[in-house]
Parts: sequence; C-alpha cells; structure tokens
Amino acid sequence: MDKTAKKNIDVIGVPADLGANKRGANMGPAAIRIAGLKEKLNLLGHQVFDKGDLTVPIREQIAAEDREAKYIEAITKVCSELKESVYQSYKDGNTPVVIGGDHSFAIGTLAAAQKWCSENNKKLGVVWMDAHADINTPESSYSKNIHGMPVAVCLGRGHDELKALFQEPMSEKQFSLIGLRDIDGAEKEELKKSGVLFYTMRKLDEISMYTAMQETLKHLDADYIHLSFDLDGVDPMHAPGVSTPVTGGLSYREAHLALEMIADTGKLLSAEFVELNPMEDKAHKTARLTVELLQSAFGKSIV
Repeated sequence: MDKTAKKNIDVIGVPADLGANKRGANMGPAAIRIAGLKEKLNLLGHQVFDKGDLTVPIREQIAAEDREAKYIEAITKVCSELKESVYQSYKDGNTPVVIGGDHSFAIGTLAAAQKWCSENNKKLGVVWMDAHADINTPESSYSKNIHGMPVAVCLGRGHDELKALFQEPMSEKQFSLIGLRDIDGAEKEELKKSGVLFYTMRKLDEISMYTAMQETLKHLDADYIHLSFDLDGVDPMHAPGVSTPVTGGLSYREAHLALEMIADTGKLLSAEFVELNPMEDKAHKTARLTVELLQSAFGKSIV
C-alpha cells in the first residue's frame, strides 16, 4: 500500500458521554473541530468531508429505566447508526475518522470495520491505545459503565444487544492493547488467559514503544488497521482533558511514534479518537493534541 497516498477522509462526530459516569465527553467533537482538525488534515493534502454529528439524546431525555440500565438502549441505537455511517464511508472509498464521545461507541465503528473487511476478504487488525483494557462485562465491572466494555463486546462477551451488531465475534488475535495501566481485577485474569496482545506501561518502559509497535504490526499481520485511540492513554501532563486520567501514561513522543509507524504501513482503514472531555481540559491542550496525533496518523512526518 502507498503510504503517501492522499485520502478522502469522512469526519463523523459522536457527541455522547452515556457510557461513562463523568459528563462532558459529549462536547469532544466540537472541541476537536475548533482545534483545526479539517484545516490541519487538508494541509497534508487530504480531502476532508465533515459529515456532522450523529443525533445522540442527552441524559435528561432518556427514560428512567434506561438510565438505570446504564443507557444500554440509547447506546445500542447510536452504535447501530454509527455502524451504518462508517460502513457507508467505506463503500464510498473514504477513510472514516470518528471523533467522540466516550469509548463505548467504538463498538459501532468496529462492527462496520469487521463487516467491511469480511465482505472483501481482508484481515483487520486493531491497535487500541488506552489506559484501560476495556474488556469488562456487566458481571465483572464495578461501575457497569459501558465505556469499559467495548473490547469485550467485540470479542462476543457482554450485552446481547451490542453483540448483535457483529455478524460474528472478532478474534482475540485481532487486537493489540497499548498503554495499559489501570486494570480491574477480573480484567487482569481475562487478559492473562486471552490471546489479546497487550502492553502495559511497565512493558513499554522495558522494551520501548518502537519495539512494541514492531511486534504489534507483525502479530496483527493485517491487510488493514483500525486505530482506536482513547486520549486517557496519554499521560495527563500532555492530555489533561479526559474523564478518567491516570498518571504514568504515554509520553508525547511515544504517542506520536506509534501513529507515525501506523501511517508508514499505508494500511490505516479508519480511526477514532475518544474520551476528550473539554470540561477537564486546560487551555484546549488535549483538543490540540488530538489534532496533532491525527496528523501523525495520516502521514505528517518531521522531515
């Protein structure tokens, strides 16, 4: 694949925070746009089409029974609509970039990516950058919040409504989780016995991001890569504007290096950047970082 090829990029906003306890991630898409997403990607030679935002109900509009069920009905509906929007983008020959919003909506993006690759006999690999493993189920989760469950759903575990978005479960071997440092007890056991490739921050300290990404790309052995980037994967020193900050995360350069290496493959099928919470940001620092990271994912280089 030609890593220098210019892309038609569809930007899809998901202004939702229903999957989390803390509110504010629903304002993430607006902040990323204001930080210059379209203009900065255009400067790299890409054509950007902003498809606007999906319609997401606010919490005050949702029935009490669904609020008590952690908004499963509303989240399923939005994930289904996102799946259709992302899939249409693939059909149009474009590269969808989903901006959120909390991480629960990765379920919709990946349901579309898996469907597209399956229909076209292509192998999909997922680079999941996050402080959290997101492999909880309703039974294992302390909070029951769905933004801690998208990897599990993709693998065929958890809420039946969300699993139904996939024609068949994804394989554990399709995932590489990078930057982990805040993992629930049950998740630790699940990771240890699973076939999911994962890198904790200690492991990254020991072997370097460069080696981890080399291993990841070899392990996935994919025709296409979907990038799922939770901004809390980056250390709060660089990305303070998230709902669940955890110290000791990826450095500025580690984050950029990972995305530069993905860009070098020429295999980027789609991407999502999630969990930006402008209510927690400082001088728009995290919104600007998001745009910079997207530039790296789409081929910006130092020389």
